[in-house]
Amino acid sequence: MEKQGKKPDVVVVDPPRKGCDDLTLDSIVKMQPKRIVYVSCDPATLARDIKKLDEKGYAAQVVQPVDMFPFSFHVESIVLLQKR
Repeated sequence: MEKQGKKPDVVVVDPPRKGCDDLTLDSIVKMQPKRIVYVSCDPATLARDIKKLDEKGYAAQVVQPVDMFPFSFHVESIVLLQKR
């Protein structure tokens, strides 16, 4: 959170499969970081949370899939969101 007039430039979030709850997303937005790095293991909750962040002024800039579990169907996604 903001401390002595300082705000974070970047917030990194790596939620569980269920994604972020509304309180978490609201807290991140309240900090007003310039960028959010969102690491996700579930495309459905990632899409839901990106939509919510988009509505609050953050646009997805880059999406990078990462295959951390070869020979399985699980893929991590890393998304860079930037404040408009």
